Amino acid sequence: MVKKSSASSRPGGLKSMRSEDIRNRPWSEQERRALRHAASRQASGNDSDIDFRDIPRLTDEQLANLVRLREVRRKVAVSVRLDPKVLDWLKSKGGGYLTRINDILANVMEAERARGAQP
Repeated sequence: MVKKSSASSRPGGLKSMRSEDIRNRPWSEQERRALRHAASRQASGNDSDIDFRDIPRLTDEQLANLVRLREVRRKVAVSVRLDPKVLDWLKSKGGGYLTRINDILANVMEAERARGAQP
């Protein structure tokens, strides 16, 4: 019986490279032109020629688990007193429980504003 390689196995022929390997590699003029062209397109924000047809659609489960990222803003340090069971629940969800508190409160605030409730 032949063992099938797993999808996560490293394909033959690929080799691990470090950033120093890439920096010190001799680049051909054609490669330099291609890199300059790609860098200028990326800097201009022009991605109109990208073909997205081979990207599979998100499943309902993936869509249900999406999280909206907020823009990074300066936060104000405060002290808050929580019930021990609330703090235990927040910590049971993993690291970053203080950020999670902020996210929960921000979601409640946005939902209230969307309903047109008074501030």
